[in-house]
Amino acid sequence: MAGVAIVTGASDGIGAATARALLAAGWKVALLARRQAALETVAGGHADALVLPCDVTDPVQVEAAFDSVVARFGRIDLLFNNAGVFTPAGLIDETPLEDWTQSVAVNLTGMFLCARAAFGQMRRQSPQGGRIINNGSVAAQAPRAGAVCYTATKHGVTGLTKQLSLDGRPFRIAVGQIDIGNARTPLLEAHVARVKAADPDAPDTPMIDVATVADTVVHLAGLPLEANAQWMTLMATTMQLVGRG
Repeated sequence: MAGVAIVTGASDGIGAATARALLAAGWKVALLARRQAALETVAGGHADALVLPCDVTDPVQVEAAFDSVVARFGRIDLLFNNAGVFTPAGLIDETPLEDWTQSVAVNLTGMFLCARAAFGQMRRQSPQGGRIINNGSVAAQAPRAGAVCYTATKHGVTGLTKQLSLDGRPFRIAVGQIDIGNARTPLLEAHVARVKAADPDAPDTPMIDVATVADTVVHLAGLPLEANAQWMTLMATTMQLVGRG
């Protein structure tokens, strides 16, 4: 079942791979991120791709972008709420307040704003309903050392997912969360590089290809609205999640 999808953070990494995979599966896809040139590259001139430069922390830009999707395609069937940032690692007393503010703005407020716009459209449209998939990260389950901003905001995403899943039931809005562990993205590779610079003897980080994540999101997106994957953890098999600490 293909329809109209919005992917945030679509300029690289998981968002870019998922936008391409949805287009290949027959979806009409709106690609949202701040960098227009990068979005254009991901879209590749596809007839069913809509490039929308948007800062997800800005409510005016978010509303305008979602309105543009409806004006172009008529409805919204899927939001992959994916945009996020991972600020440099450090203990809480070493963490600049600016890193906390940025993390909350993108990872939590940005997800709230996009979910709010999608939920409102899905509730009003006919046929009613749609699906929201929040990118939670395994940090929503267990912390990575020195990642207080990321961990706290991703736990907040879990609360958002639970509330929207409950509130969406009367309107055929299915809301779930995918917690991804160690997808090979520029964001993770930058973090790994910082870890290696600080400790050259640090063990190698197991990773999975972003194409695996994208294929999984496309599968979830194609479920009938009568079915919902409330929680999914997709991770590198040998990463330390169970028992990590």
